[in-house]
Amino acid sequence: MEQTIHEPLLQSDAAVFGLIMVTLAVIFYTSGLENKFFRKFYKVIPMLLLCYFIPSLYTTFGLIDPSQSKLYYIASRYLLPASLVLLTLSIDLKEIARLGPKAIIMFLAGTVSIIVGGPLAILLMSVISPDVVGGAGPEAVWRGMTTIAGSWIGGGANQAAMYEIFNPSNRLFTIMITVDVIVAEIWMALLLLGIAKADKIDRFFRADASAVHHLKNKMIEFEKKNMRVTTLVDLMVLLGLAFGITGVSHLIGDWLAPLIKENYPALNKFSLSSSFFWLIILSTTAGIALSFTRVKKYEGAGASKIGTVFIYILVATIGMKMNVLKIFDNPGLFLVGGIWMLFHVIVLIIVAKLIKAPYFFLAIGSKANIGGAASAPVLAAAFHPSLAPVGVLLAVLGYALGTYGAWLCGILMQVVSP
Repeated sequence: MEQTIHEPLLQSDAAVFGLIMVTLAVIFYTSGLENKFFRKFYKVIPMLLLCYFIPSLYTTFGLIDPSQSKLYYIASRYLLPASLVLLTLSIDLKEIARLGPKAIIMFLAGTVSIIVGGPLAILLMSVISPDVVGGAGPEAVWRGMTTIAGSWIGGGANQAAMYEIFNPSNRLFTIMITVDVIVAEIWMALLLLGIAKADKIDRFFRADASAVHHLKNKMIEFEKKNMRVTTLVDLMVLLGLAFGITGVSHLIGDWLAPLIKENYPALNKFSLSSSFFWLIILSTTAGIALSFTRVKKYEGAGASKIGTVFIYILVATIGMKMNVLKIFDNPGLFLVGGIWMLFHVIVLIIVAKLIKAPYFFLAIGSKANIGGAASAPVLAAAFHPSLAPVGVLLAVLGYALGTYGAWLCGILMQVVSP
């Protein structure tokens, strides 16, 4: 088993990328067939879920090794910001404002449930099996769990901040990354399955999703109104804008982040010393700025479609990071992570029921916390590409609250640990 992990069959990123693209092509091709089997199949299993799950099987069975690949880094640092530019350049901020406060309420409910859920999971496990959540010094399990809290309230930048603040051992940190990825992706899979049942879930919540449908329909109408035959010029302009802005965002972020870290260390807690944070902020801001210009009409040339292609490639590279067999390496810690996530889900369902929030707000409120900018727009785009900016805006809020929330969660976990 160890040898399979360290010596994958495909060791070239070119070969791995080719495999990923062929996989996506087959999924998309079969989803568009009129064949009865595939129509029924994709009604039950969302296409996006397969784009996550199949690459995870490649990792699980030793075909590829994500730790030896740079594909996720390239997708998250180049394709993700480029997609944010393309997905936001046709955004209608007034229509997003019309969605009302329920999206923010669901997001904050998700944040609070993670802060409280970590200590609760430790308390429950300390009754069942105290050794699982014990340990001392850098090996104290609660220290490692703070890095999950950081990841689940904002994303990777906040996770890195918790690693620096609470100093878990490298061994423990590696285990916690595995727990983080697998538990979070299982929840992502369930959220994707829920999209097909969104109308039924909305009826259960007695939710009025008309504002969400109105935004989606308005964007569809805008796209149809401005739709034209895409030319080579259109494609080059769109790609030039997307990657040009991405390049400038990298340039500014790589300059600004270390400057803040060195001269204004108090701002570290806001994730302002993370170059990835600035990459997401700057590319999103540029896309929103373009939405007030004539560039907005490039949506008719397929801007959001190109952005969605980039998102799906990112999705596949995220899926590569998950080895489902790792669950059996540390079953106790996965149970802790599962309890924590279950509490998060229960709180979201209760709050959604109380405020009659549509399923879209529950899903995006959760993923804006758990996954941040790398996952929230992906899930929002699964509802419709025009809704991706909602996920981006909430994910940015997650960055701002992440370090505070994760730090508080860490202190609470320390207090309740055996």
